[in-house]
Amino acid sequence: MAADLNNLASLLKDTNRIDEAEPLMRRALAIDEASYGAQHPTVAADLNNLAILLQETNRIEEAEPLMRWALAIDEASYGAQHPAVAMHLKNLAILLQETNRIEEAEPLIRRALAIDEASYGAQHPTVATDLNNLAILLKDTKRVGEAEPLVRRALEIARASFGEQHPAVATCLYNLATVLQATNRTDEAEPLVRRALEIAETSFGEQHPMVVTCLNNLASLLQATNRTDEAEPLMLRALDICDAFGQQTGHEHPQFQIAKINYQAFWKAVRPDESV
Repeated sequence: MAADLNNLASLLKDTNRIDEAEPLMRRALAIDEASYGAQHPTVAADLNNLAILLQETNRIEEAEPLMRWALAIDEASYGAQHPAVAMHLKNLAILLQETNRIEEAEPLIRRALAIDEASYGAQHPTVATDLNNLAILLKDTKRVGEAEPLVRRALEIARASFGEQHPAVATCLYNLATVLQATNRTDEAEPLVRRALEIAETSFGEQHPMVVTCLNNLASLLQATNRTDEAEPLMLRALDICDAFGQQTGHEHPQFQIAKINYQAFWKAVRPDESV
């Protein structure tokens, strides 16, 4: 029953029906705790699923202790070098980055990368995910020279593993574009963002969070190159998607603040005498 609840919750979450998914995840967690005990790996998986949902609806303070609990369970169950431990390390590191605790996040990402390379080999898609995560952190801490080769390596792995149309390729293209933008190579970055947006729309539909991320980035690039007429409709579309998400789930979309700040800055730049 708990497995069925988790499967249904995952489907609902992937179609942005968060308000329906969350109680199913919590019910599955309660069943598994009663069946296996609070320290079982199945409970860790349930905690991880629920924590990610909470994180995606900006309930970070609720998500973090669940992630740490899941990590502790799997370290005790499998040992410190297990791939399940690496997964929890990555999830926790991403949460820490979102709350600007970069110094705490970096060693977790590097540890996860080392575990996954040892477990799967250097060309595995999971390693590509780790490389992306580390590259984003390095870019955000102004170490762009270190970040770029990691993203390019991740892109090569994703293309070899999945082909050109896969969402993992879109993620790598998007990340590479942000690195190129950080070094003022907008001419190289723009086609990568457009390609990532195209893949995301085809893979997930036009209302998906990945689409919002790509729209925000492309709009910022266009604004930076003085193409405001092209940038504004993309910003408005991103805001509309975020607004629809909030109305549907009762929680703010994680990308909403980025979209809002981008549009406010845009408005101030092009219409300084008008209020947004």
